[in-house]
Amino acid sequence: MTAYIARRLVLLPIVAFGVTLLIFILLQLLSPTMRAALFVTDPRQLQALHEIIKTYQLDAPFYIQYWNWMKAVFTGNWGWSETARMPVLQAIKSFFPNTFELALLSFIPILLVGIWLGTLSAVHRDRIIDHLSRFFGISGYSLPTFIWGLFLLMLFYGHFRWFPPGRLSLEASLYVNSPEFRRFTGLLTVDALLNGEFWIFVDALRHLALPVLTLTVHDTALLVRITRSSMLEVLRQDYVRTARSKGLAEPVVINKHARKNALIPVITLSSLLFVGLLGGVVITETVFEYPGIGRWGAAAALHLDIPAVAGFALFFATLTVFGNLVADILYAYVDPRIRLR
Repeated sequence: MTAYIARRLVLLPIVAFGVTLLIFILLQLLSPTMRAALFVTDPRQLQALHEIIKTYQLDAPFYIQYWNWMKAVFTGNWGWSETARMPVLQAIKSFFPNTFELALLSFIPILLVGIWLGTLSAVHRDRIIDHLSRFFGISGYSLPTFIWGLFLLMLFYGHFRWFPPGRLSLEASLYVNSPEFRRFTGLLTVDALLNGEFWIFVDALRHLALPVLTLTVHDTALLVRITRSSMLEVLRQDYVRTARSKGLAEPVVINKHARKNALIPVITLSSLLFVGLLGGVVITETVFEYPGIGRWGAAAALHLDIPAVAGFALFFATLTVFGNLVADILYAYVDPRIRLR
């Protein structure tokens, strides 16, 4: 297992290099004046872009420009975001904790309910629970997230006035941004408890409830379908029939022999779902006016905020690379044969 992880870690810098190279090649489609914004740390520098072009050799050969850009990236200079009115790296640090909190609270029920319901559906094939889970899987995923979001907003906020959009109420927002509130993790629900402010915790959960429910319904439906399909394939295998013929209890056959071997495609999909959630769920964050990294990235693209778009792409690519690494490690844990490849 250690050797397998070491091999994957050795490949990690190569993959990261390829990703950054691809992003920079795309940036070469822009003029030197537009690319100069990548190195701006203060909006006043925008008045002297010709000096930035000269300093960072933006009219030099490709490899020199790439080297200068990578040096700027590793030293924390990701450019200035006009959309956020702050440096790009600071904007990522500001918006990502909100998205991470939303992603984490959504992914836990997605994973638990998706695997449980998908397994239950496959084990009880063509029975009532299977028909209900298949209906949920098809209807839940076929409706776009903005449909679910608008429906939930109309019902739970427009009618009942229970769960408002946004991140916090005005009163809670003023307190959180005051010197009295200390930020430990950047996650408002966690920081509220650490500050002993339970009313902030409740307020944050009220604003998280609907976007979490929207993402949970949509992504759980997909995971249920994949888990069911994978379980049905495994349950047809000879080793499952052999386990049953030996008189093993059905829970042992399902949990130990069948489900573990059905998890490979589930792990693949789960890693993609989680990375997608971390990268910012643009539509959901927009519908609920949630100040996450996806909403900021979409606004930056609409306003042609080149440093913000490049920074967002680089950040999301990094998440994807590490997400794939975690998925590879989980593959090896679930199926030891993979370690030998």
